[in-house]
Amino acid sequence: MTWWHAVIILVAGVWAGTINTVVGSGTLVTFPVLVALGYPPVTATTSNAIGLAPGTVSGAIGYRHELVGYWPQVARFGVASFLGAIGGTILLLSLPKDAFETVVPILVGLAVVLVIIQPRVSKWVAKRREANGTEHKPGPLLMFLLFLIGIYGGYFTAAQGVMMMAVMGMLLSEPLQRLNGTKNALAAVVNIVAGLIYAFTAPISWPVVGLLAVGSTIGGQLGAKIGRKLSPTVLRGVIVVVGIAAVVQLLVK
Repeated sequence: MTWWHAVIILVAGVWAGTINTVVGSGTLVTFPVLVALGYPPVTATTSNAIGLAPGTVSGAIGYRHELVGYWPQVARFGVASFLGAIGGTILLLSLPKDAFETVVPILVGLAVVLVIIQPRVSKWVAKRREANGTEHKPGPLLMFLLFLIGIYGGYFTAAQGVMMMAVMGMLLSEPLQRLNGTKNALAAVVNIVAGLIYAFTAPISWPVVGLLAVGSTIGGQLGAKIGRKLSPTVLRGVIVVVGIAAVVQLLVK
């Protein structure tokens, strides 16, 4: 790894950690960067899962005030995410490498679409919080959907946060900031579980993991503290541009 590759990966990690905490989908920055630098898609995915895990933990800690008194419920949600993440890693490790490389442009494209519609999801959730006087408590449907999102997150990770916000917004009555904090905590569960499994069973680039871990940890704190002041439109714009470029690159390979 050259020094300028290291700088690019570190900066991508900081940016991804910030985006993951504020919007989600930081993988759509780091994944195409790693592929562009010559890393195979599977190695890029597994290294991402491990390297970005500290950033999701950092972001969850940054939202700890929004989750005061809600941690027991987050822990229950975390069980679904935990089991789903295991299922996603089993899929990635069991399916042929060619299958993943074939489907990954579709997954990146799906993640880009989710990022594009994310503002509508957030507005809908906020409007529902204000207009709906009925308290919606967690039920089996929410746990099942979080389990499915955990499978997706364990397999690819990109835009899992947007999916979590959508389903929790539909099925819970909690304030938006609490939902965002919950999203960060559940994403941390998925990334940690997937990362631990990949660390022992999958191809990993440990220098990449180290750089992403440092960068995403810094980015997680930036996202929690000052990221709310950044323009979500700018953040999403960067994600969409990078994501589309990644789809094009993957399709022409």
